[in-house]
Amino acid sequence: EAEVTHGRVAMLAVIGFLVGEAVEGSSFLFDASISGPAISHPGQVPGGWDALIIAGIGFAELQRAKTGWVDPADVKFDQ
Repeated sequence: EAEVTHGRVAMLAVIGFLVGEAVEGSSFLFDASISGPAISHPGQVPGGWDALIIAGIGFAELQRAKTGWVDPADVKFDQ
């Protein structure tokens, strides 16, 4: 379960880097003031956005944790 979740996050991160490189300087966000290689973009984002992103990630993780973990031995269709 965790491997699938982390794999999906990694795939989204790769897409984010590729899109960040492709739309550099032409985005409607932040008045297109973010430029340079994608690795330097997080440092150029105005303050406060990192707190919003961390809160969103925390909310998503909390919702996932509420569903709990199921022991693979208890799954009926796998037996």
